[in-house]
Amino acid sequence: MKICSHKGLVIAILTRNEHCPPHVHVGTERWNARFTFSFWHNGVRLWDVTPARNEPTVVVLEELRQAIKRPLHLRKARGLWWRSRQTLCLDRQWWDVEGEEVVSARAPRAGALAIESARFDAQSYKTVLTLAGRSTPLEIEL
Repeated sequence: MKICSHKGLVIAILTRNEHCPPHVHVGTERWNARFTFSFWHNGVRLWDVTPARNEPTVVVLEELRQAIKRPLHLRKARGLWWRSRQTLCLDRQWWDVEGEEVVSARAPRAGALAIESARFDAQSYKTVLTLAGRSTPLEIEL
């Protein structure tokens, strides 16, 4: 499903056989790149490019990252991912209350709470986390 275009390149969420983490695809007949995004912060990062020998320039990759990061495009990517996958890919992760960030279960920090469930409220554009030991959910405005 198309998120946007940038200089003739289509940035899209694929809806078949996709997997975590949340990401978009973009590419040509010579290369394909994936960029990850999150439901708890507004950053976007390059995940990978294949095949590496045909990789586009750093400038092109950064332009694509910035295009995906635009609020309208990121909002559309999140909405399409949630509708098609019904997961935020936060299963078995921990929320660092002090650092206000997700941390891996492999390296939980002192004071971090297990994420019991996570959902995306597209209407209010918030992520809602149910945390172990908390009676009220944590709402993250995006």
